Amino acid sequence: MDFTFTDEQTMLRESVARYLAKNYAFEARQAIVRSDRPFSAEVWQALADFGLLALPFPEALDGLGGSVVDLVAVGELFGEHLVVEPYLSSILLAGRALAEVGDHPRAEHWLGRLMAGEALAAFAHEEGAGTADPSLVAVSCTKAGGGYRLDGEKRLVLGGANADVLVVTARVDGAPGSPDGLALLVVEPGAPGVRITPFKTLDGRSAAHLAFDGVEIPADDLLTADAHGAITRTLDGAVIALAAEAVGAMTALLRQTGEYAGSRRQFGVPIATFQTVAHRLADMKIAHTKARGTLLYTAALAEAGRATRRDVSVLKAQVGRLGRALAEAAVQTHGGIGMTDELAIGHYLKRLLAIDAMFGDSDYHYRVVGAGA
Repeated sequence: MDFTFTDEQTMLRESVARYLAKNYAFEARQAIVRSDRPFSAEVWQALADFGLLALPFPEALDGLGGSVVDLVAVGELFGEHLVVEPYLSSILLAGRALAEVGDHPRAEHWLGRLMAGEALAAFAHEEGAGTADPSLVAVSCTKAGGGYRLDGEKRLVLGGANADVLVVTARVDGAPGSPDGLALLVVEPGAPGVRITPFKTLDGRSAAHLAFDGVEIPADDLLTADAHGAITRTLDGAVIALAAEAVGAMTALLRQTGEYAGSRRQFGVPIATFQTVAHRLADMKIAHTKARGTLLYTAALAEAGRATRRDVSVLKAQVGRLGRALAEAAVQTHGGIGMTDELAIGHYLKRLLAIDAMFGDSDYHYRVVGAGA
């Protein structure tokens, strides 16, 4: 199994890395977060120009046919630079769900606009369970006249306050927890009966709670009534991408903490020479190596079509726990300054905590792994 990037992946990674180093320094990132904009339109257009908005999608749908490892290569960079643009929400979640549907005209219409950078989408699936279970859906989609009626609530919808279209999971049959009777549909955010409550997450990302009260859905906007497989593949792909972002954040923390410990002096010597600090840095390096090794192994399995849901849970559990431990060690090494808004360290911690909480935290995924042992 090959755990190295190809020449093409290395070139893509280096091009994106140069752009982010020049245009997405921490101060520039903070200016975006503090503004009334959820992200930078200029950066989003640059990502489109790099082809990243079309990268995950097959050539049959006019995408670039990128691989899992391609997305890992990019995701690590996004994590290193704390990128807040809605790549996960619009492309890897909503876009992936649309691509999973196949040749449905409405799915193709919106996917084309997403790849061109002309529209944003949000994937409305989570209903408060806080897990990666694709079947825990209670929002109902019932027949009404020549179309459908949508009722229920979705929680913590990333990018939900700024989306041009919502890709919603709903139940046309069965009870929550059943893999049968799951549907995917597109919903206009401005449709009567849609209520959007925007907020910012712990790490400064734009999100929303959604409520659907008798929303009328045209028949053509129901993309599929057999969506369990599509939802599962969408969530698993998002977990791998999130893990890559977490590893990228860990890379930045390890580097910045090592530099700080080497330059910060007490009693006339760098604090990196103190045994306690040296051991902590060693533990951080071990945590990073474990997390990245698990990421690359899982990505290689997924690339070969051999990754199981248990493999994805192992990755999520490992990265969640190791990322948190590494980030806390970084803050401890920096002392009180580590959690100030002016320093990136605390922002990496917040991002890693947010990543751990998404799609089931590390405790949840360890239970999943244990149950399947």
